[in-house]
Amino acid sequence: MAFGPNIIERIARARADLRLGLPVMLRTGQAGAVVLAAETLVSARLAEVLDMPGQPVLAITARRAETLKARAYDGDLARVVLPADARGDWVRAVADPADDLRRPMKGPLLSARDGDAALHRLALALTKSARLMPAAVVLETAEAATLARQHDLTLLPLEGSAAALSASSPLHPVVAARVPLEVSEAGRLHVFRPEDGGEEHYAMEIGKPARDAPVLTRLHSACFTGDLMGSLKCDCGPQLRAALTQMGTEGAGILLYLNQEGRGIGLANKMRAYSLQDQGFDTVEANHRLGFEDDERDFRIGASILRGLGFGQVRLLTNNPGKIAMMQNEGISVVERVPLKVGENRHNTAYLATKAAKSGHLL
Repeated sequence: MAFGPNIIERIARARADLRLGLPVMLRTGQAGAVVLAAETLVSARLAEVLDMPGQPVLAITARRAETLKARAYDGDLARVVLPADARGDWVRAVADPADDLRRPMKGPLLSARDGDAALHRLALALTKSARLMPAAVVLETAEAATLARQHDLTLLPLEGSAAALSASSPLHPVVAARVPLEVSEAGRLHVFRPEDGGEEHYAMEIGKPARDAPVLTRLHSACFTGDLMGSLKCDCGPQLRAALTQMGTEGAGILLYLNQEGRGIGLANKMRAYSLQDQGFDTVEANHRLGFEDDERDFRIGASILRGLGFGQVRLLTNNPGKIAMMQNEGISVVERVPLKVGENRHNTAYLATKAAKSGHLL
């Protein structure tokens, strides 16, 4: 019968469980692991993990490990050994950089170097996909499947889960309807839903752009603070409005509104990065201290939506060469880069300079 969840649906369950503070079980062959997200850690559940046989570790990314001067023996991550008396506040202090300047000495931290880190890598991928801080308490155990049955917990196999998390989930059109806009009364909004239960993405079609000619296109990542609140810390809001205005003036265009807030780390983590910027770190340094890469977005989503709408050629409104390369790699021909230089002010001058110097934006 097909009533049971497939691997994609199990991953969606696991994301929700981690956000609620529930453990998730991972398994590969005879090996397995208990996983708790550091951000939503429940003290009673941590105590149960500490009472189990084995050595629990806190899995953190190599970016976070570099800040903490912890050894990342596994390349892209470090397995920091939990002290015998570790409590939730210790775990959160290592995972969260909020008080790094006030308490710079977190250690010394001992990193595990023996054994396979594949389950720990999957645990970090899950916390990232759940828009949590990328840190997880992991205890290896051969009883993962038994514990999952006993406590009604989500069990994920390593085989298939890692590949599914790294893949771009297929998108399906849900509905489209006419939405007259200030810039053009000939507006039509298309809603696309991914199979993995993640955020929906949108395409605003201006006019009736021809499918056999390059279309003026903007890939715009959601920015609650800039797009809706008028934040002066970024240039997102002015870019969104300028792109729509240009499409309205030309009479045709496609604005892809991708729900990848904060360069793909989510609004809560974006606010954590803002707090770190207030401590003197630039936007890239703040992301690294949190344990993220410079940019965690998946622009394959934009290419997929364009193909679904029947477009293969674009005039791309962007200052980011990375978007151009991604489009080309995904089979979308970028026949022209259309600069979009708006929104600089005294609050975001340093931010824009960092985007140019460290992320290659053409500003």
